[in-house]
Amino acid sequence: MIPAGDGRHRGRRQFVLVASIFFVPLATALLLYFSAGWRPMVNAQGTLIDPPRPLAVAGVALADGRPAPPDVFLGHWSVVYPTNACNERTAGLLDELARVRAALDKDAGRVRRVLLHGGQCASFEFPSHDADLLVLAAAGPRGAAFRAQFPLAVDGGHGIYIVDPHGNLMMSYPAAGSARGLLKDLERLLRLSNIG
Repeated sequence: MIPAGDGRHRGRRQFVLVASIFFVPLATALLLYFSAGWRPMVNAQGTLIDPPRPLAVAGVALADGRPAPPDVFLGHWSVVYPTNACNERTAGLLDELARVRAALDKDAGRVRRVLLHGGQCASFEFPSHDADLLVLAAAGPRGAAFRAQFPLAVDGGHGIYIVDPHGNLMMSYPAAGSARGLLKDLERLLRLSNIG
């Protein structure tokens, strides 16, 4: 016969062992997160801009020439393509971004495409299906300062960028061959986010 005290002692040890299975990893993660600044790896296809950079909108005009409002990037996830000139390559990339947006299906309305150019696209004819495209001109010294907020990407300085609904520049991609990775990241962001 096992003495009553031994049974309680064994039960207490088992309880502590089972509780430690749950609480030790949690305590370790919290300790690493708050004291050591450790962050889990994110399996992103693009390059995270850490910390995200708030965009200061100045020197930017809408397609009709009116100044862009300071909140032009607020409220939507924006896929931004900055370029110096509009040409066939620009049209091809905008078409590719339109396909990425369409592939988001029911979440497509949460994302918009933005073409940011240096003022040389006034005569460029956009296809009619580009009604959802926001065209911004950033010409002159103030416009150049605005465009400089987008870090140079590979592919000769051309890149694609994600701006979150709070107006923060948060991810970048090379302009060529990044549609699949961009789509995966947007799907993940839209699934995890309740903003925009």
